[in-house]
Amino acid sequence: MIMTEKTSFKVGLIGADIQLSKSPALHMREGAAHGLDYSYELVDVTARKLPSSALPDLLDELEARGFSGTNITHPFKQAVIPHLHELSDDARMLGAVNTVVFRDGRRIGHNTDWYGFYESFVRGLPDARRDRALLVGAGGAGVAVAHAALKLDIARLDIFDRDFPRAEQLARELNARFGEGRALAVKDPAASLPFADGLIHATPMGMPAHPGMPVPADLIERRHWVADIVYMPLVTELLATAAKKGCRTLPGGGMTVFQAVGAFRLFCGREPDAGRMTAHFTELCMAEGVA
Repeated sequence: MIMTEKTSFKVGLIGADIQLSKSPALHMREGAAHGLDYSYELVDVTARKLPSSALPDLLDELEARGFSGTNITHPFKQAVIPHLHELSDDARMLGAVNTVVFRDGRRIGHNTDWYGFYESFVRGLPDARRDRALLVGAGGAGVAVAHAALKLDIARLDIFDRDFPRAEQLARELNARFGEGRALAVKDPAASLPFADGLIHATPMGMPAHPGMPVPADLIERRHWVADIVYMPLVTELLATAAKKGCRTLPGGGMTVFQAVGAFRLFCGREPDAGRMTAHFTELCMAEGVA
């Protein structure tokens, strides 16, 4: 973390259809708590009626306006990479960037998505067994969560995705990065969960627009821990089902909060109060009726 004497920061979020993002509120309240003049602007290509090809111009615009950096979300986490000067090790390994820092005329790309899940897990399930787990979802979120899972020393990660070749590709990448045999693509959750300690869900299923369960309820046993990355609602059907069976659960809000914690630290060089940001996030969700 690079400390700075600056007290005024302008940051943003570049993405599509992002008007419901909680990032501005999370960042600006934490900035105020540090006595900073901290603004967070949504740069929504949908709202601005801009094509995806506008990304380089948007980066130029924010840099010219004196921004300290910007978060990056769908659909630009990979597309932004050619427009950066440097990548953190994790961003390079994941092939995706969600935070860009502007410093001394250079654009440095980071990925705090994996860190978000990692920190949430460490705090929420600190003593969970990690011999074997099943990850459902090998898309953009799944890639970051899988990276975090192996950094958490889950000895073996089974990966299920309806697009089996995508699960196979992610398993190959993880094995190249962390060692052969650490990850394996599976064609059916039933081939993994009876032998696994826990379940990690990393697809949109469970959100209001995508109702349902990512795995059959009868595969979930009391001995399992269950982690979800969905946070609208905070208690998904998956988590509610697991809790009724006596499982330990980890809601998706933690990943959202801790990726913001990581980005705040990168933007302004201050150590954010994760507990305060967590409480604020819960408050925001309650106010919007998504809990």
